[in-house]
Amino acid sequence: MTGQVSPQQLAERALGHSRADGAVVLVEEDSTANLRWANNTLTTNGVAADRRVTVISTVAGTTGTAAAAVTQAGIDEDTLESLVRASEQAARDAGPAPDARALVGPAEAGAAQGARWEEAAASTDIEVFAGLAPALGEAFEAARSTGQLLFGFAEHTVVSTYLASSTGLRLRHDQPTGKLELNAKSPDFVRSAWGGVATRDFTDVDVVALAGDLSRRLEWQKRRIELPAGRYETVLPATAVADLMIYLYWTASARDAADGRTVFSSAGTASRTKAGQRVGGSGVRLWSDPSAAGIECAPFITTASSSSSSSVFDNGLPLGSTDWIRDGVLEHLLTTRQSAEETGLAMTGPVDNLLLEAGGSGGVEDVTRSTQDGLLLTCLWYIREVDPQSLLLTGLTRDGVYRVEGGEVTGVVNNFRFNESPVDILSRISAAGATENTLPREWNDYFTRTSMPALRIADFNMSSVSKAN
Repeated sequence: MTGQVSPQQLAERALGHSRADGAVVLVEEDSTANLRWANNTLTTNGVAADRRVTVISTVAGTTGTAAAAVTQAGIDEDTLESLVRASEQAARDAGPAPDARALVGPAEAGAAQGARWEEAAASTDIEVFAGLAPALGEAFEAARSTGQLLFGFAEHTVVSTYLASSTGLRLRHDQPTGKLELNAKSPDFVRSAWGGVATRDFTDVDVVALAGDLSRRLEWQKRRIELPAGRYETVLPATAVADLMIYLYWTASARDAADGRTVFSSAGTASRTKAGQRVGGSGVRLWSDPSAAGIECAPFITTASSSSSSSVFDNGLPLGSTDWIRDGVLEHLLTTRQSAEETGLAMTGPVDNLLLEAGGSGGVEDVTRSTQDGLLLTCLWYIREVDPQSLLLTGLTRDGVYRVEGGEVTGVVNNFRFNESPVDILSRISAAGATENTLPREWNDYFTRTSMPALRIADFNMSSVSKAN
């Protein structure tokens, strides 16, 4: 729980306790409100608050600088010094860090340095659902009138992050994250439809319209069609596109590519990556931007661990709009200062949002209407990697796959297992909708800030029939 000591004071006192050669302190104050419902009735709601403190210590040695981070929740002033000592001991026990660089200072942080540092942490409470609760009542009543059942939950979290370092960095960011997931089911639970919405504050969530769309999908499911495995012209809604593109983004490490381990590896280039090569169709743009409307995120790096695409030594470096793929050409990969130097690529740290544009307009309904013979998915599920060299993924369809004939949905078909690479499908887009903010289904516990179009993909590989409902 949040104690009497402010997050700024906690960060300053942690630095005061430090005996390491360098230190970075991350204080995260978070509050969460949630609302759940089942069988057309609200069931539970609650609020919670927590504080997490991460201390990163760096220790210089004769063979290089070591670093270690220790994170603890619920910490207060009495337990702070022990956390700092644990971080220092972990750094002394670690070997030299290959990603070691000088800690970032105020000059490198730019305009973010010191901005709003003294302000109290932002928070949320159950009032964030003030407009949602009565709308849910309206949706429940409509569901009862048609003999359908609604299940789901809404969650709103606000995290205020304070970053302070022994080099003088003082950065802060407030991050609101909201999501709503809704399932509509027939009374016998044989038919099921899913929808989800990402939001910053729930003022833009129309749950009545969402429930109405799911009710329509349940009606489509009254006619069942069995189809064999095969390659089908397939319409992917924005949520399914998001799940595939997030996986692509997570595997876009320059260091992994240079080591020959990913779909972005290329032994014949100076960087040993495909940077500068075509990987998708003309007009395809995949990018991140901390200031993108509705999916804003931290404009500087905050990380409690080092990996192939992030470094604790890079904490505080500014983040800006970055094209990962532009007009089908791979422009950037995720780099740390270390991997940027080793590959000769630009320093482009991880941004907590992702956008895709493919030159289309309209929504998934428009893409469906232009489909003469194909399938319409609801969402993808249980996505796993099969082959990192091609980024071949497998997974299941869920909550409705529909037959489309002459631009009309004519019934629901069986579920499938799919095998596809998100890189390959960027070259097989036969139609696209407009880019819109969407909630990924599979990865929304980790990544919610996405803006994607619906896509129609030629020859989407439904590799086998799934018995799952």
